[in-house]
Amino acid sequence: MILARVVGTIVATRKDPRLEGAKLLICKPVSPEGKDESGYVVAIDTVSAGFRETVLLVSGSSARMAEGCKDKPIDTAIIGIVDSLSIDEGSKGA
Repeated sequence: MILARVVGTIVATRKDPRLEGAKLLICKPVSPEGKDESGYVVAIDTVSAGFRETVLLVSGSSARMAEGCKDKPIDTAIIGIVDSLSIDEGSKGA
């Protein structure tokens, strides 16, 4: 799983018919501390995530197992919205 923050949306009037009605969001991977990591990911939204929310992403075959994604041409899906995050300080850097 990937921790990320929603930073934008994608509007595509022409796309694979299996993606009709799907919400596509641009996500920025982040560290558990909330710092931006490199790159961006386009993901299908299965949980009604909003702008700037921290989300959980899955990719590859796991994305196609998300609710409503079976047999869709996707590589990444948003499967959760993070309410809170806690890191055990003793395990940092281990």
